[in-house]
Amino acid sequence: MAEIILIQISGDDRPGVTSALTGVLASYGVDILDIGQSVIHNQLTLGILIRIPEESESAPVIKDVMFKGYEMGVNVKFRPIPDDKYELWVGAQGKPRHIVTLVGNRITGKQISRITGIIAENGLNIDIINRLSGRIPQNGGPAPRYACVEFSVRGFPRDLDRMRTAFLHMASEDQVDIALQEDNAFRRNRRIVAFDMDSTLIQAEVIDELAKEAGSGEKVSRITESAMRGEIDFQESLRRRLATLKGLDASVMENIAERLPITEGAERLISNLKKFGFKTAIISGGFTYFGEDLKKKLGVDYVHANKLVVEDGKLTGEVEGDIVDGPRKAQLLREIAEKEKISLQQVIAVGDGANDLPMLSIAGLGIAFHAKPKVKEDAGQAISHFGLDSILYLIGLRDRETD
Repeated sequence: MAEIILIQISGDDRPGVTSALTGVLASYGVDILDIGQSVIHNQLTLGILIRIPEESESAPVIKDVMFKGYEMGVNVKFRPIPDDKYELWVGAQGKPRHIVTLVGNRITGKQISRITGIIAENGLNIDIINRLSGRIPQNGGPAPRYACVEFSVRGFPRDLDRMRTAFLHMASEDQVDIALQEDNAFRRNRRIVAFDMDSTLIQAEVIDELAKEAGSGEKVSRITESAMRGEIDFQESLRRRLATLKGLDASVMENIAERLPITEGAERLISNLKKFGFKTAIISGGFTYFGEDLKKKLGVDYVHANKLVVEDGKLTGEVEGDIVDGPRKAQLLREIAEKEKISLQQVIAVGDGANDLPMLSIAGLGIAFHAKPKVKEDAGQAISHFGLDSILYLIGLRDRETD
């Protein structure tokens, strides 16, 4: 019967190590069943699982690999793998995989200990850990915007909801953001990112800004907050707020659009999404005038929002057509996906309010952005401490790949 041996190589990394060692294996006609390599601070760790042909013996292979390792200045260890353990390893290939992404201002031992503890408590095994953020200079120089580590884990979570809740609590207590995604083909092929506008793509509620101009700011703000918490129906709340704007001069919209603050990281995120071929959309319960303005500034592809009715240069306090509420947002997201001929699993949706939950729930990746507690709990993922560009890490992009 063929022998199966795990070769473990460690030492200073330099070009040619893998080539030299596998060249020895090639001369004996061995099969490579698995191979993995990592380099941390120029220190190489390489593992090669090999199968010695039945007609050959392992001793000459081991001897020659050890000698070549000595020549290359690396340490080489060998471990025979029993048939039963090998078959267990083969059988594990059908287990689901998840990606856990940790984003912080810095990565600490406490954070890694805590997050890996949650992973272990749920019966999952960590296969790979990667740093996605850039290297941190010791003596000055530009530092990475964020610190990010990604864990590839394997197995069946004992309780997925409890695991998500544990990550949510850790994120709140440690002032970090943590995402847990199923690792599948869709995760690696996202194609559309859809944003809510107010308090997501911009750091304002436009209707509040309009109400200030109309002298109804405090009243509208109270209704807005209640709607965002999910306490009253969005359509009813919008009608109440719109009614306070009747007679407002439409020219104020231009001034408001000019002063709306774009959310931190939005421009960096969208410019990189465009570079990698993503389509972007604004799907908002706000207003088309401001959505179209952002479309020009940021290069967004689609805008769907409520169109304010203007007569004789004044707002009527009404909108044209159906109100874009939560169910309508989900429907618009479906229509965009159909138009682009992609699955909803390839869509990312980002929002902060209760009326965003329908579209967050149908997207392959739904992200509650700086959202109310109820929205964070119900959404698949949450970003609560960092800018919109931290979404690039959830896509799996590294700092060196982005602008």
